[in-house]
Amino acid sequence: MTPETPEVRRRRGLYLLPNLFTTAVLFCGFYAIIAALHGRFESAAVSVFIAMVLDGLDGRVARLTHTESEFGAEYDSLADLISFGLAPALIMYQWALGTMTSMGPFLSKLGWLAAFFYTVMTALRLARFNVQIGSTDKRYFIGLPSPSAAAIVTGLVWFSTDLGLSGVQMLWPALIVTIGAGALMFSNILYFSFKQVDLRGRVPFMAALLVVLALVFISIDPPKVLFLWRWRRHSRRQIGNP
Repeated sequence: MTPETPEVRRRRGLYLLPNLFTTAVLFCGFYAIIAALHGRFESAAVSVFIAMVLDGLDGRVARLTHTESEFGAEYDSLADLISFGLAPALIMYQWALGTMTSMGPFLSKLGWLAAFFYTVMTALRLARFNVQIGSTDKRYFIGLPSPSAAAIVTGLVWFSTDLGLSGVQMLWPALIVTIGAGALMFSNILYFSFKQVDLRGRVPFMAALLVVLALVFISIDPPKVLFLWRWRRHSRRQIGNP
């Protein structure tokens, strides 16, 4: 390096737009935990669903604006671990699984172990996804995506709360759903990713009309419709299912 050729330093920075969406996902997950700790389980569940919508947008925004980055991918995984791993587990524990502490020496530990199992499976699911980027078929996810698992877990809480059912009344279904959703995340079952959908292309008028009708239908009773839709979508997305 000579005096006539000064050192050229590459500027390092962050892409603002997609990372704002990721930060919003993290905020929703953090708020969900705080709401659950104060017994506001419906608000906590809704917050996770909002995080799920935002999580679906950040990656698409990055691709549409050509602002993908390694930093953004890692930040997204960390936000997902909080919002779709830790938050649903703590919501379910505060709502139902924590009541098992008075059920004897074995069952008293089963509640928090189930919540921990779900959290660990989320972390393993995200780690496996990160190391498989570029080496797997983009049309499919291996294992249930963490936002879908979170929607099933917190959807049960929202659905039950809307029906006036307490966590004690729904204890055993809650335990089964928590363990089952965690196991599905780290399974080898293939799920359609829908990443090949072209959002910039033209769509028929009927498709736009169906989207509007779907939003109207969801607005009638969000907890029941979203929970049942998410559960049905999970079963239909498995390869080989009718």
